[in-house]
Amino acid sequence: MYIQQWLENRPSTERVQLNFEGNPKPIFQNGDQLDTPAAGTGNELMLPLDVVQQYIDSTAYYEEETQSFIITTTDKVIRFQTEQLTAWVNEKPYSLKIPVQKIEDIIYIPVDVLQSYYQFEWREDAVTGAVFLLQDGDVLQKAIVKATHADETEITIHLRTEPTIKAPIAAELNVDESVMILSEQSDWYHIQLENGWKGFVAKQNLVLNGTEVIHYEAKNSSVNIPWKPLGGKINLTWEAVYNKKPDFNSFIEMPGLNVISPTWFDIEDDEGNISNKATKPFVTWAHSKGYQVWALFSNDFDPDRTSKVLANYEIRLHMIRQLLSYAELYNLQGINIDFENVYLKDKSKLTQFVRELTPYLHEQNLVVSIDVTIRGGSEMWSLFADREELGKTVDYMMVMTYDEHWAASPVAGSVASLPWTEAGIVDIMREDKVPASKLLLGVPYYTRIWSEQFIDNKKKTTSKAVSMEAVDKIIKEKNLTPVFDEATGQDYVEYTENEVINKIWIENEKSMRARIDIVKKYDLAGVASWARVFGKAETWTAIKEALEKKP
Repeated sequence: MYIQQWLENRPSTERVQLNFEGNPKPIFQNGDQLDTPAAGTGNELMLPLDVVQQYIDSTAYYEEETQSFIITTTDKVIRFQTEQLTAWVNEKPYSLKIPVQKIEDIIYIPVDVLQSYYQFEWREDAVTGAVFLLQDGDVLQKAIVKATHADETEITIHLRTEPTIKAPIAAELNVDESVMILSEQSDWYHIQLENGWKGFVAKQNLVLNGTEVIHYEAKNSSVNIPWKPLGGKINLTWEAVYNKKPDFNSFIEMPGLNVISPTWFDIEDDEGNISNKATKPFVTWAHSKGYQVWALFSNDFDPDRTSKVLANYEIRLHMIRQLLSYAELYNLQGINIDFENVYLKDKSKLTQFVRELTPYLHEQNLVVSIDVTIRGGSEMWSLFADREELGKTVDYMMVMTYDEHWAASPVAGSVASLPWTEAGIVDIMREDKVPASKLLLGVPYYTRIWSEQFIDNKKKTTSKAVSMEAVDKIIKEKNLTPVFDEATGQDYVEYTENEVINKIWIENEKSMRARIDIVKKYDLAGVASWARVFGKAETWTAIKEALEKKP
């Protein structure tokens, strides 16, 4: 009986050799061993790309085609090429001690390169080679090994593989040795040694020895403060420029307008050359009116060409250089990015391009904005835009809250009903975490005349986009009386001609005031209208008055 109890309580004397699961140079983060090993040692230590992206900077970017590792900050674009001892900061060269390297198909980044731009700490054990990755806010719970009895000064304590005396012994710990506690299980602590080995020690053999909190003072990095009207909201309109140059002398007065965005620049070919429809007289006129000019840059809605130019760093840089030259040549105050009809597979590439473009534009004191649809729907017209990441980079985001019912919609309906519009803008703030201070509510100055007729007992629906004045003319000529549609928050008319039913959800002063109410309700940055040519004098006045109206 006593022998049986003694055997049951007898600690295991089996010994095992710990290993790092075949990892030649393990990296630990908060006690967890990461899959990919480090490389090098000491001042030549290197971290693998996946670790850098997961734990240091999720936006760190590697491009296989040009063998480029790219870091973007608020004011810098830093490019490293594998095996090259010259790196480039905003196209200015500087020398490296060791290059970015590719070892057995793994990209490795030198820690001295990373510590120039990020705040983190690394510790390396000289014997096992284990690397500990520490970041701001990490808390290390320390403990000291103690003997069970006060008179046992030369004793060693067993580190076991599991929290039981029946588990094998993995290592011997010396009295007064320092360890790090990872967790506790009943009467045991799960600990990690300074050489990386992990195991379990009975609580009675450890004395808690305080915590080490990793903390770094914030680096002084440049913060870009984008332009905004003093004490007011941005009131932007797009000027659609096609083959004919706009006759700005014929434009009606646009009270309250402070930014105009002409559609001047398009990607022209697969090499990233940009077509240019800009004119200096237009800028001179705009400035004389007190307007800023944020020229629109488009991908020409060509998904194949877009895919090619976004895939290569040199081509992206070529486009950036052209935009910088045009901005200086024409004395622009901003660039408005309008990429639409983009493959979903190019989502991260578009985001990277915007990250690379923005620091250069900011260097010239240019405002950077981008146009997006509301979330959801088509891959190529909505889902390709990473609104959350883009919102972290750009100064402003224009949400094109229109085309709820698009030109080829099989069902007639409002271009942008008020409930749909408000839900779309709230969704971007809530789900994509884009702050209201960066959002401009895109409003349609156009509407659609929907025509419905039955052909072979099947309803056929078509539409055409028209201006506000064109709708006013129809209402007057046909002696129609608009009625307010509660569901859309808009005036509505309907009339029949030659057995064709025509339906119009009207954009007018009333609908614009309601849209400005959304801007003010959520304290958005402002409003952006597509497009100037569809508007009318009364609309400009209504928007100005609504924006300036005090609660």
